[in-house]
Amino acid sequence: MRKSLLLLTILSVYALSTFAQYYPPPPRPYGMPPHRGMHQQRQQRIDFKPSVNLSIGYGFPNLDYYLLDEFYGYYHGSASYTGPISGSLDYKFSPMMSIGIMASYGKVSRPYYSFDTNIKTFSGSMNNTSIMLNFMRYLPGSKNVNPYFRTAIGVNTGRSEYSDLNDQPFFANDDHTTLAYQASIGVQLYVSNTAGFFVEAGYGKYIIAGGLSFKFQ
Repeated sequence: MRKSLLLLTILSVYALSTFAQYYPPPPRPYGMPPHRGMHQQRQQRIDFKPSVNLSIGYGFPNLDYYLLDEFYGYYHGSASYTGPISGSLDYKFSPMMSIGIMASYGKVSRPYYSFDTNIKTFSGSMNNTSIMLNFMRYLPGSKNVNPYFRTAIGVNTGRSEYSDLNDQPFFANDDHTTLAYQASIGVQLYVSNTAGFFVEAGYGKYIIAGGLSFKFQ
């Protein structure tokens, strides 16, 4: 329920920001010159060229550990993880918006302890892949600095496996098709016309991420 409310809030904020982009500003008093920021945004629209953007990054921490099963009579310890490693390919069709596909891969594991003895009894691990539809809402910036909101939603698919203390698997679950999402705020910093890097913070697959960004026009 809490995750559903979070996702609904994120999508509502995204929709309102998109609506505000196209809502006409109030009329200026006669003779007043246009605001400098409005002039810069108008110039960005004039100079805009559609582009295909590719981003490859690494997130931290991997929040997929919640997909591992809970077992009656046992509690779990701290999770260890790899990734998620993520990539997105987007078509930026306007100065303020793009749409594309985002994919990620990661691995998580954690030990399980008996409530009766507080002794480690077995461990669980999972490989997880996600495919999501990715929406980017860009905020006013400059040619080389592009702040943005990211909203991605799709599905997780993965395999979990549980092993005893001798690393002998005794149970596996191949059916891990669940909701995947990522909501973030970040910035792309281009050091040339076609290449740069990005940093972002949010919630879903990870909390903090960074990596490389490429632009093809």
